[in-house]
Amino acid sequence: MIPKLSRLTSLGEVLRDSTATFKGNVALIEADRHREVRRLSYLELRREAERFAARVQGLGFAPGDRLAILMSNQSRWVIGGMGALWAGAVLVPLDYKLTASEQLALLRHARPRVLLTEFPIFSDLKAEDAGVLSDMHVVVSEPPRGSDLGGAIAFDSPVAGEFEYVGRQREDLASIVYSSGTGGLPKGCMLAHDNYLEQAEVLAELFPMEEDEAYFSVLPTNHAVDFMCGMILPFLYGACVVHQRTLRPEFLASTMKRYRVTHTALVPRILKSLRERIEEQLERLPEWQRTALKALMDVNDLATLKRPSPRLSRMLLAPIHARFGGRLRVIVAGGAFVEPELAEFFNRIGLPICIGYGLTEACTVLTVNDLSPFRATTVGKPVRGVEIEVRQADAEGIGEVYARGRTVMRGYLDDPEATRQALLDGWLRTGDLGRIDASGHLRLVGRRKNMIVTEGGKNIYPEDVEGAFEALPCEELCVFSERYLWPQRGLGREALTIVVRPEKQQEHAELLSAVREYNQRLADYKRVGSYVLWSDEFPRTASMKIKRPLLADAVRALVGEAKPL
Repeated sequence: MIPKLSRLTSLGEVLRDSTATFKGNVALIEADRHREVRRLSYLELRREAERFAARVQGLGFAPGDRLAILMSNQSRWVIGGMGALWAGAVLVPLDYKLTASEQLALLRHARPRVLLTEFPIFSDLKAEDAGVLSDMHVVVSEPPRGSDLGGAIAFDSPVAGEFEYVGRQREDLASIVYSSGTGGLPKGCMLAHDNYLEQAEVLAELFPMEEDEAYFSVLPTNHAVDFMCGMILPFLYGACVVHQRTLRPEFLASTMKRYRVTHTALVPRILKSLRERIEEQLERLPEWQRTALKALMDVNDLATLKRPSPRLSRMLLAPIHARFGGRLRVIVAGGAFVEPELAEFFNRIGLPICIGYGLTEACTVLTVNDLSPFRATTVGKPVRGVEIEVRQADAEGIGEVYARGRTVMRGYLDDPEATRQALLDGWLRTGDLGRIDASGHLRLVGRRKNMIVTEGGKNIYPEDVEGAFEALPCEELCVFSERYLWPQRGLGREALTIVVRPEKQQEHAELLSAVREYNQRLADYKRVGSYVLWSDEFPRTASMKIKRPLLADAVRALVGEAKPL
């Protein structure tokens, strides 16, 4: 059982309570490919976090000061974040996948007193810096021996002075999280301790854990989903968090198997890679084994129609589950909506995906699909304490989604105008379009700013069209309005263009034939009329959403027009 969070006043207090309660349990494991590089008990984690807190307090750090963390997925992120909270900090988690110039722009905006980063990132920042870093203390992890840190401090350097725990109140700011979004300038969402504690209590009820279970932290910890699921929730139960520094599927599966992972959060791209590897392994089996496994999948489908049964699924499909350690029971979809076909595949093999919907502005999630029964096409019902409304709905019931509850942010840092536009009488205007079905589940169709209106008055949502091409054999794809890509071509019939990145050595003729085949399954007004073959990786946010404006700019700069299908 978890402690009743209503009696606690801050994230720091929750984490401190856990490190005392479960001091003998394993708290953190860090793996690098097939090698374990670090293992800490809750007691060792507490001591490391206190040491970091003492280090920043020795720099004159005061309660309410900001501490930015700019690191890849690893145990030091958790150590630093925990220690910072115990020193009374407002955390500023930043995306390590951004460019150095983008990271410096966010640091200039956030104005942290201390920056915690790792040596390769620090080197890139120094090369681009124009005085931003001089306004803060910088703590650097894993610097090579003899490297020049300038005025920065090594993470493992000796600490002078004693640690003093600083308590915070629920109304105090806990973090400033930059909403990566899919375009435009990121905005700093101000989230209070109360936002997090309310969300943690609700999610702990939905996804309980045991002390001997393990959460596999794959998403960057600066991401809202992993910060909640990979730093807060497991520690409530005294469970273990496993970090893996590479996202290559072969290492993910082996780490899950080695540490017998029970919970994880994955983005759709990683789920697709795992599905491909499972399907490849199935194809290598003798025909009789493939036939038998597919029959067992059918049995599992029928047996778990009303609700998941992890024990039964593991028994029926033991060879598949053994690949993931034999204990995996919760996969949370993080960052982007999972296409129905992908969700249905994992449900068939007894690994149902918990599809939810959330925004950085609302802490983590607003709705969660309860899997009772499994639904691949919705993002679920509002979680306890959250209200959802669909406003200005059209004839099909599709309108903009608004949300209200205690997890909604206080506003955007130093941006009162953006705050006024986003928060209306206590309601968060999400910018997402959807409708509520007869069962009370929310179904999303796309972003308001991406919506295309045809000459006939039909609304087209690019995300909806992309879903029809989800099984297309390619690396990635994105759908645009031709008029958006090439506005200089003037007005005319609204047509759609699909930008496709082929797989390596893929025959383009075969790919285009598949595009045409999938295209014919769409309603006339939704069909794409032209294509662009693109060789580079699409620009993406930390949660792996495509940065549509950046991709459009790149296509516009290099391609004069699309080719007709």
